[in-house]
Amino acid sequence: MTTISENRMTDLFQPTDAHVSLRESVANFAAKELDEQAKEYDETEGFNLSLFKRLGSELGLFGITIPESDGGHGLDATASVIIHEEMSKYDPGFTLSYLAHEVLFVNNFYYSANKEQHQRYLDKVVSGEWIGGMGMTEPGAGTDVLGMTTHTERKGDRYIINGTKQYITNGSVGQVFVLYTKLDKNAKKMTSFVIESTYKGFSVGKKEEKMGMRSSPTTQLVFEDMEVPLENLLGTENSAITHMMRNLEIERVTLAAQSLGIAARCIDIMCDHAMRHREAFGKKLSEFGQIQRLIADSYAEYSAARALVYQVAQSISPETRNSLGAASAKLVATQMAERVSRSAVQVLGGYGYCREYPVERLHRDSILLSIGGGTNEAMQKNIISDLKKVWA
Repeated sequence: MTTISENRMTDLFQPTDAHVSLRESVANFAAKELDEQAKEYDETEGFNLSLFKRLGSELGLFGITIPESDGGHGLDATASVIIHEEMSKYDPGFTLSYLAHEVLFVNNFYYSANKEQHQRYLDKVVSGEWIGGMGMTEPGAGTDVLGMTTHTERKGDRYIINGTKQYITNGSVGQVFVLYTKLDKNAKKMTSFVIESTYKGFSVGKKEEKMGMRSSPTTQLVFEDMEVPLENLLGTENSAITHMMRNLEIERVTLAAQSLGIAARCIDIMCDHAMRHREAFGKKLSEFGQIQRLIADSYAEYSAARALVYQVAQSISPETRNSLGAASAKLVATQMAERVSRSAVQVLGGYGYCREYPVERLHRDSILLSIGGGTNEAMQKNIISDLKKVWA
């Protein structure tokens, strides 16, 4: 069956042959492997560890944005968007764990670390031997990252870290994390480290029971006099904001890409249901104006959001910034996915409300994307801040 996301504009959505090949391989994998296990892991709130490791060991989907000279694939943000879009059509939760590993750790770590740190950790995370994540959000400081209270003190040949991180994707399954802390609780500067789950003083707190993204583990991370070697400092002390902000841009476009995948799958399901299978009063459901409006608006909004996300993806890299575009793409795409997935539930009626069909799960999953990686309210604030710089 032809799906609505089948591409004809290869210059925007897959600008090179490498992008075309990547989409084909990821799409085939997602349809065959992710779809059949998604319902089970959503219901049990489990994590498909063996399948996740295959992303690295068999499919080579880790290290996408890392230069080939250092064991990666040397691709760009567009490639990362393609992967997140295709995988999210079938299991957004599993894809969220991929994002936490590949974007929040691997990409973030690579462009913040030195060569010696690369040698110690890159092979393990690119192969999938180790799973990574990032520790930023705290119980009392979510969007307000400068309000974090996790505190670091240097003692001899160690840093001692105390604090708690909240809502950490891959927290219970990860072996290595990029961690953001403060050397001075009142300062507006942050310091980052690469830490391992085996460090003395590291522990995993409670696992969250969530509305959606249930196949992706979310936990607290607790640090009680956690000892971190000096050589695990990323960059220099009080310099973490720069690489944090750089990484936020690719995080936001990949979260937006997850929204695209959710919407694309929901539109396919709506069309299949209303145009091929469901009849009412002797006519296909798609013959009724109310249903036509839900499907047509969904497709138009999805198409517009998709063009924006891919355009922004082509404008960001480790050397180029587009804060305004990244915030705009996330704001538009995440709101769109919530509307489209809700419309899918409505078009399918009782079928859409039941867990036998995936649209109710996709709708639940879509809601997190308006919260994670900076809330949509924060995106609006960021957009205004960037526009003020233009119009000042």
